[in-house]
Amino acid sequence: MKICVVTPAPPGSRKGNRITAVRWARLLRELGHRVQVRQAYEGSHCDVLLALHARRSAESIARFRRKHPDKPLVLALTGTDLYGDIHTDPVAQRSLELASRFILLQPAGIEELAQRLRDKARVIYQSVELPRHASRSAHHSSGHHFEVCVLGHLRAVKDPFRTAQAARLLPEESCIRVTQVGGALSADMAEQARGEQASNPRYRWLGELPRWKALRALARSDLLVLTSQMEGGANVISEALAVGVPVISSRISGSVGLLGTDYPGYFPVGDTQGLAKLLWRAETDPQFYRALQKWCVRLRPLIDPARERRGWRSLLRELSVSSVRPCRPRPMRPLGRPKSSPSTRRHAGPPGSPARKR
Repeated sequence: MKICVVTPAPPGSRKGNRITAVRWARLLRELGHRVQVRQAYEGSHCDVLLALHARRSAESIARFRRKHPDKPLVLALTGTDLYGDIHTDPVAQRSLELASRFILLQPAGIEELAQRLRDKARVIYQSVELPRHASRSAHHSSGHHFEVCVLGHLRAVKDPFRTAQAARLLPEESCIRVTQVGGALSADMAEQARGEQASNPRYRWLGELPRWKALRALARSDLLVLTSQMEGGANVISEALAVGVPVISSRISGSVGLLGTDYPGYFPVGDTQGLAKLLWRAETDPQFYRALQKWCVRLRPLIDPARERRGWRSLLRELSVSSVRPCRPRPMRPLGRPKSSPSTRRHAGPPGSPARKR
């Protein structure tokens, strides 16, 4: 099939949506399809539209549906739209109505959808193919420091300096050193990172790095910390699982959907003291650290590239053999948020996770 992938992020951007779009395009080409990546759909012929982000790709989604009422339209729901826009923004809600299928990066996100829309959702975990020499065994050093990696762009939704602030609360004898990798998306963020580095001896900021260098920094670490306020399904968790680095994460739905409800490495969103306690425990309690390691090793099959290819092959086969009925959107009404969100409702975790095995 000819597939048009639409992402709001421009060519050359290192933002998550662009990286995901380019990676998916490469995967779909490997499956034998013709794929183009665009910032907007402008009317060119294609058999399937794959759009990232309900609100920011809304114009492309509406244009494609007007031109092709019978063709498949797949909407990938990322963090800020899945956990924000689709509950409050009529434009994003309209995109949900127009889509034939939704792609989610982890199963807990399904609970964010209105019940009547859930049968359109398909979960495809993001896989990771490591560059050469990116494994932890090739780079990890058991030196003086206990290395903690924070990997991602510096922007408010990621609460980027929470780990540095937690490191300030550690006992003097702690050997933890926090290395942050990621470009600042504003001058204020860059200034804050430089100020933190100057005043916090446990913290260093490397800025934006090519992916292979970022993965090498991750592989050299003892721990990955994710402090985000929301994520659709953070690729950095997949990367940590791939290189064999255990994870500590804020307890958000996107992480619970990947790691499982009972994963022992969660702290409450924005809780600096709680994060500091977890860091200190990971550094000083070998049994706790091994528990994190073993849990993450058991989850590694989720991010197998062969599994992701099977997911895409199954979805595209489903779309090609089933007729997509002409789309006549229902009158719009606010979708609302479910009575209990995945961040508070007990969730069984991803298939194959320790939480599901119990």
